[in-house]
Amino acid sequence: MSVMRAMQLDAVGQPLRMVERALPEPEPGAVRIAISACGVCRTDLHVVDGDIHGKLPVVPGHEIVGRIEALGEGVTDFAIGQRVGVPWLGHTCGACPYCLSHRENLCDDPLFTGFTRDGGFATHCLADAQYCFAIPDVFDDIHAAPLLCAGLIGYRSYRMAGHAPVLGLYGFGAAAHILAQLAVWQGRKVMAFTRDGDLAGQRFARELGCAWVGASSESPPEPLDAAIIFAPVGALVPQALKAVKKGGRVVCAGIHMSDIPAFPYADLWEERQIVSVANLTRDDGTEFLAVAAQVPVRTHVTALPLGEANTALNRLRAGEIEGAFVLVP
Repeated sequence: MSVMRAMQLDAVGQPLRMVERALPEPEPGAVRIAISACGVCRTDLHVVDGDIHGKLPVVPGHEIVGRIEALGEGVTDFAIGQRVGVPWLGHTCGACPYCLSHRENLCDDPLFTGFTRDGGFATHCLADAQYCFAIPDVFDDIHAAPLLCAGLIGYRSYRMAGHAPVLGLYGFGAAAHILAQLAVWQGRKVMAFTRDGDLAGQRFARELGCAWVGASSESPPEPLDAAIIFAPVGALVPQALKAVKKGGRVVCAGIHMSDIPAFPYADLWEERQIVSVANLTRDDGTEFLAVAAQVPVRTHVTALPLGEANTALNRLRAGEIEGAFVLVP
């Protein structure tokens, strides 16, 4: 019997454990992928720590790059051996009001990779072929992996920020380091906000072309047209509101955030807005990967063996990373 290995979460708060399973056969419309790289995302932390609740046991991981090893019945858009990426959004119903109005990111009956279906902290996975992306040749496997969520969700957040010549990024991690490159390439002025005392993160942001870098508690040197909050810290919302100009927008990019404290209505007045981002659409993915290849975006990664998934999660939780961790089976 052919087997696969995976790092499985059995219960919230417990370390992942290595398991062996029979190699699964793809159902109609699905593909089996031999995984070459899987990024480690803050959302994986939220799954492991129980901030969000899905199926258990589960194999986390939703920034997957690999090659198709088997095709389910009816799959015609991909071929054996083709390289693909698998994102967070793993399936939608296609029939609810959101799907029918081109808002599949809000589907009433979705599946999410590494959360409500097994993901990429493994040697193999199954994926719905309609929710896989071809990866541009300019990216190798390891450097492509963070694009599948840090890049895609970051890009949706970026688009929701609207036309923002002066853009603030709160939390300079995997997503922000990708979006900063895109924004600078497009001629925007980027203000990067890091944790207090994070001198390494501030240096990293400057290296990527940010015009100003400071702590999240600081005020930028000029008002922002928009701000994107990647850090899961609700207290940053009122701070960002104070930093944006009249008509400015604050985009909350995470799937989970601590409670937002009360703030004066005056800080919201003058048509400032607070919006959240949920998931992604396939159009987001197609558009972003094409733009990222044009820039081209250079992801900063630290590769670790699959068996060190817990180490990667712990170091991410502690903020001990510039860019992103990527697991390599």
